[in-house]
Amino acid sequence: MKLAAFYKGRDLKKPSGGKKGRVRKTKKKALCGGPPQIPKLGERDLRLVERVTGGNLKVRVREVRYANVYIPKERRHVKAKILSILSTPANPDFARRNLIVKGAVIQTEVGRAVVTSRPGQDGVINAVLIE
Repeated sequence: MKLAAFYKGRDLKKPSGGKKGRVRKTKKKALCGGPPQIPKLGERDLRLVERVTGGNLKVRVREVRYANVYIPKERRHVKAKILSILSTPANPDFARRNLIVKGAVIQTEVGRAVVTSRPGQDGVINAVLIE
């Protein structure tokens, strides 16, 4: 399956609407990214390890069932099962589709929590209890 390239380079227009000169004749492969990989609530934990620029490795979460929840009153972390996604400020449709992004409010075994990590980038779901 071939994925489309997502160009992450600078725009060719100025804020005033005028055209900018091109730095090179072609778009560089290094400036192309990929589609966003947003993890969803699933029955298992599924992680992918990808090679990224510079030979580094990035762990991406595709499906997740558990989150690391910080409880401020007790000053400790617990591994809690995610029951549902209540709301997502980034996009209301994400909550309906059970997609987890930073800022999403999730219902866990210990209560409601806000996701503080970027699951598609970090490879883990970290959250802070709000109840």
